[in-house]
Formats: sequence, structure tokens, C-alpha cells
Amino acid sequence: MKAVVFNLGCKVNYYESSVLKEGLRDKGYEVSDELCRADIYVLNTCAVTAEAERKSRQAIARCRALNLDAKIFVCGCASQKNSENFRKSNVVYVSGVTDKSALLDKIDDEGFCCEVKPIPDKCESSFLTRADRTRAFVKIQDGCDSFCSYCVIPYLRGRSRSRNADEIVREIESLSVNSKEIVLTGINIMSYGKDTGTDLSQLIRRLQNVDCRIRIGSFYAEGITEELLDALFSLKKFCPHFHLSLQNGDDEVLKAMNRKYSSADYEKKVGLIRSYDENACVATDVITGYPTESKENHIRNVEFIKRVGFSDIHVFPFSPREGTKAALLPLIPTDIVKARKNELLELKKVLHTVFLKKNIGFAHEVLTEEKSGDYYVGYSRNYVKIYTPREGEINRCVPTELYKDGLKEEFK
Repeated sequence: MKAVVFNLGCKVNYYESSVLKEGLRDKGYEVSDELCRADIYVLNTCAVTAEAERKSRQAIARCRALNLDAKIFVCGCASQKNSENFRKSNVVYVSGVTDKSALLDKIDDEGFCCEVKPIPDKCESSFLTRADRTRAFVKIQDGCDSFCSYCVIPYLRGRSRSRNADEIVREIESLSVNSKEIVLTGINIMSYGKDTGTDLSQLIRRLQNVDCRIRIGSFYAEGITEELLDALFSLKKFCPHFHLSLQNGDDEVLKAMNRKYSSADYEKKVGLIRSYDENACVATDVITGYPTESKENHIRNVEFIKRVGFSDIHVFPFSPREGTKAALLPLIPTDIVKARKNELLELKKVLHTVFLKKNIGFAHEVLTEEKSGDYYVGYSRNYVKIYTPREGEINRCVPTELYKDGLKEEFK
């Protein structure tokens, strides 16, 4: 029997999908994360944008096209948000973001079941004993207390909840035996420990003896402190890759978004990071076309991004999400949003090229993840994708100089 666990969305979803795959393997299933013909499909859905929600619904039709007789199980944020959309889709099981592993006990049941449960007060216990890839993800936190005006996730994932530190450490130590890199992830991991009387830096201090690369999934500017950076850079194999959420570089827009910092605050935190490692990767997310974003706001946003000099930026057009304050605001015309998005995407190319050129001539440690022709391909600690001609094998950390990024021959 074959099962597919198809993941849509964030790294937290990826971790939870990995737990589901492990559970299905324990039940004797051959498991894949690619959409292919199977007897059972588990769709772990996303609702962060309207597009993500649409793709979550479309995945059901894709499964039906592969095997009309397959049993389809649905969980995640999109089904938490609107379970009725999935109840009508001829699936056998619908749940939300809570207790996703409960569906494993329903695999052999007949008939339809809907189990969208209330969000718990404490972070659910879970434990991954093996990873599918060279890079393993470990969830340390769930939920968010920020309630940014555009974001639906706090309403779907609930308030911030921290996972037990002892359990996290045991899982990381177990995974580090075979995985060369572990990524700590959560919905807002900068809030780790606020509900348990600890903080992220104390958790990081407990990982000092872990002998594999440690990467953090994402950062918020408010959580960047000297105490945290001291803890991170004292790790044996810390990956200086800071995906530092921005959303907009204009103070008026940040205030409208209910973000908890100013552009000046954010820029200071970037400077603090670079005081520890001037070649650290500092990447970010930017939302363009927020309803209150004027032409002048957009210009200041672009100027800020240039001044900070990000290593990379992920650009998203504003997506109204039902139930949020921003969804009540009049939208900016589509052609204006598209033009701003395209301008930022061109800036992204320029900034990323500058960052890559800064890395030429430096020694890098690359975690090989696949083979492409004559090259082994992987990422450096500071998240430069490198094709290296060195002899080796998959899932090894090899020393190399920057050879080339992607297929850009100018970096040869």
C-alpha cells in the first residue's frame, strides 16, 4: 500500500508532515511526499494567502486525477479556517491544526469523519525520530500573539505556545546522529519561552554540544538581542542565516500593519547581526500593495531595502484574509500592485548578486543535498547555494570555495 503526505505551506507544516509520514511508515505504508498514484493521500493545507488556500483545495482534484478510488485525508490551516470547503470535496477525513496525528488512527476507517478541534493552551507533544532529507526540521513553538492586521494565522494557530525544552533537546540529539543540519522552526520562535518562564537564548545554550549544523527558521526584529546572538554564535556549527521578517520598510505602513517596531529599530538589529558576522545572510519578506501604502510609502520602502542591503528578499503582493482588519480596507488597483512587485523583484536580483559576489574567495562548508551532472549541490552555512565539483557523496559537509550559484556561470 502506498501513501502520499503532500505538504503545503510553512516549515512548521513540513515538520508536522514529517511526523505523519513517520507514523504511516510505522503502519507499513510506502510513503512519498510527491503527488503520485497512491492508495491514501494526506493533504496538510495552508491558508497564509488566498493563493495558498486555493492550491490547498486544488490538491484534492489533483489526487482524484491520480487515483479516483483513493482515500483523501485533509488537515492544516486551510481546513481549520473553513472545514466546510473540504467536507464538500468527497474526502474521508477533515481536521484542522490540532492533533494532526489523530488521523493515523482513522486510516482504516470507513465513512466520513470531521475532527476540527479547539486550539489547545499548551504546545502539543511530538517527536521525530528520523528525517527524510539531509536537513531535519524541529518544531519548538506554535501559535502567535502578534495579530498583525493582515495575518490570519493567530486566529487559526492560536496563541503562542512553547514546547518542552527537554523534549526538544532529546529530539535534536536523536536527529543529529544522522542529519547534518537541523532547523529550529515555529510560527513565531522569537516568542519561545514567554509562556514557560524561559527564552530562546536559554534553549540555544542547551545545544552547545550538538555536533551538527543548527539553523533558525525565521527571526523577528524584536527578538534579536546580544544575549541571543552570543548564544547562537557560541554553537559549534551555527548557520549565520537570518531570515528577519520585515514586511515593509516604511514606518507609516508598519504602523498600519500593527508591526511592533520602526524601520530604525529594524535597521539597528541588522547592524547588530552584522557586528557578529559581516557576511551573515540577512534575508527578509516584504508585502507590497498593502491597502494604505501610498506611492511615497512605496518609495521609502524601496530606499530602506536598498540601504539595508538584504542578501535576499521574498516579495508578496498583499492578499486580503477574511477576519483580519486589513481585509476591510479598500484595495490598491491590481496594476499598481503588480508594478511595485516587479520593481521589488528586480531589486531582489541586484541585492542577491551583490551578496553572492561578497562570498567569492571565502572558504565555505557546503552540505551536499543532491547531484546535478558532475556537481554536488547544497547550501553553505550562510545559505549560498553552491555547486561544487569536489568528490564526495550526498549528506556530507565538504569544504569548498564559492564555485557558482544556481546556473550563473559568472560565479565560476
